Amino acid sequence: MQLISEAYDVLKSVGGLTNEELHEAFSEWNRSELESFLIEITADIFSVMDDKGEGYLVDKILDKTGMKGTGKWTVQQAAELSVAAPTIAASLDSRFLSGLKEERLAAASIFREAGVGDILKNESVNKKQLIDDVRKALYASKICSYAQGMNLLRAKSIEKGWNLNLGELARIWKGGCIIRAVFLDRIKKAYDRNPQLASLLVDPEFAREMVERQAAWRRVVSLAINFGVSTPGMSASLAYFDTYRRARLPANLVQAQRDYFGAHTYERIDVGGAYHTEWHKIANQTKAPVKVLI
Repeated sequence: MQLISEAYDVLKSVGGLTNEELHEAFSEWNRSELESFLIEITADIFSVMDDKGEGYLVDKILDKTGMKGTGKWTVQQAAELSVAAPTIAASLDSRFLSGLKEERLAAASIFREAGVGDILKNESVNKKQLIDDVRKALYASKICSYAQGMNLLRAKSIEKGWNLNLGELARIWKGGCIIRAVFLDRIKKAYDRNPQLASLLVDPEFAREMVERQAAWRRVVSLAINFGVSTPGMSASLAYFDTYRRARLPANLVQAQRDYFGAHTYERIDVGGAYHTEWHKIANQTKAPVKVLI
């Protein structure tokens, strides 16, 4: 739902789409790889007029999301199991922020007076291109979200000894109404092909789709940033993808810092074992003397 709301915000706030155009776009998406119950009902929502006044009902609804706790429990479990779930966490944070309606109204006024409006740019964009790019960005982000969820289930299964069959879970979920059978079939096939699959992201079919959509995904996130429109779910998903696909990360520096201030030790890439370095002592020995000019 968070990812879909971000797609809506980009199309409306950046692309200037009307509710009629949004209805058409989401209806078209429901005949694409995005076909799902949530996309279907979103298209319907954009067609409903307000029965208590003029205009569309969706524009009269308070932008303050309710919560029942499932998102919080999911993020708590991810943290306890050391499973990265940034898309899910970003969605939860967005709900927290949406609840700060009064604070956001005050902040908007303060920043408006300081010269920063609600939307940073007032430029026209190619609507057709934007709709296509957002569709691709939404789908790629959706794959990341499911990858995180499946990894969380697998980690809990290992902890509890449940021996969950993730492919079979996808088959069972086909009886529900939220996720369309086609997407679940593809998840099932991914785990049928490789029951030990580390992540949906590295399944050959899903990996190919991610690569095909990454350029559009980056365009959408960059465009949203430049316009001052927050896309926490899509941005977190893209960062997750970029982090997961890289063979080397800057974590080596973090480990050096941890060893410097806390003697937490580190491993090397060329020699086995754990190591500790007296960073401060060596750094001070190698520092060049400071010349004072008077």
